[in-house]
This record gives sequence, structure tokens and C-alpha cells, in this order.
Amino acid sequence: MIIYHLARKAAWEQAERAGAYTGTPEDLADGFMHFSTAAQVAESAAKHRAGETDLILIGAEGDELGAALKWEESRGGQLFPHLYADLPLSAVKMAIPLELGPHGLHLFPDLTD
Repeated sequence: MIIYHLARKAAWEQAERAGAYTGTPEDLADGFMHFSTAAQVAESAAKHRAGETDLILIGAEGDELGAALKWEESRGGQLFPHLYADLPLSAVKMAIPLELGPHGLHLFPDLTD
């Protein structure tokens, strides 16, 4: 299953040089990396990243993340994937810039879980 994360461009470029991604400042403060399913990611972006112009949509293969990936209850009782480790680039299947559309909301490609 592909799970999705919203990375900032500079942090993602650093991860590409380092070979692993450590997450956003918010992830570091929470102690885990926030991911969403395909059905959840647009709402997560609207709630937490509206208007940001430097986002990269990361799609990672959840099955490759092992026991460090936990599904935990969050917004509205939904289960969200949380990664309690750095993201190895070997698990990343896509990394694409997100453009802003009307009203500061991001335009997403068709996604699958």
C-alpha cells in the first residue's frame, strides 16, 4: 500500500543527498512522521499546509517500512499511518511537486492506496 507524506522542498532535497528523510519539524516534535492514505492526503494538506508553495508529495510503499509503521487513530477517529523512524529512500515510489490551485489548496494527481 502506498502512503503519502507532504515534505518541504529543501528538506526533501537534503534527504536525497543524505539517503534518508527525517521528516518535518512538526514530525520531529511529535516523535513520528505523519503519513496519510490516498483518501486522506488532500484533506491533510488543506488542514495543515494550505497556501504552502514548496511542497513535495512523497509516496512510499508502507509494506517496506516494517514494524516502525503504526496505524493510529487521529482526526475524526480515522486510522493514519505514522512512521517511527526515518524514511529510507528505497521505500519511496514517487516524489512530485504540488502546485497550488484556487483558494490556496493543492492540486493532487490521481492517487491510489
